[in-house]
Amino acid sequence: QVQLVESGGGLVQAGDSLRLSCAFSGRTFSNYAMGWFRQAPGKEREFVASISLRGRTTYYADSVKGRFTISRDNAKNTMYLEMNRLKPEDTAVYYCAARAGAVVTTTNYDYWGQGTQVTVSS
Repeated sequence: QVQLVESGGGLVQAGDSLRLSCAFSGRTFSNYAMGWFRQAPGKEREFVASISLRGRTTYYADSVKGRFTISRDNAKNTMYLEMNRLKPEDTAVYYCAARAGAVVTTTNYDYWGQGTQVTVSS
């Protein structure tokens, strides 16, 4: 069974940076496309970014394009989300997710982490 554990969230000020990590275990990491999603209070979970099996293909939500960078290290079984120029509207619980096969931008993922809180103050 795949297990995903997010880390790196916290409270920051607008304009600051954070780096989230997602540790993967239980299966062969390089067989899974990965994604980051977020959910703010009272809102539905939304797509943030996703990355293909070997990291050659990435997708971003328009709201984070140019500010966030998704990456993965298959040797370390870890995915990252580098978040720069953070805004108060980025405040949410951030989740990592894994799916066997092709990378997608929907919530159609097989496994989910428990989430890490990111709070951006103005």
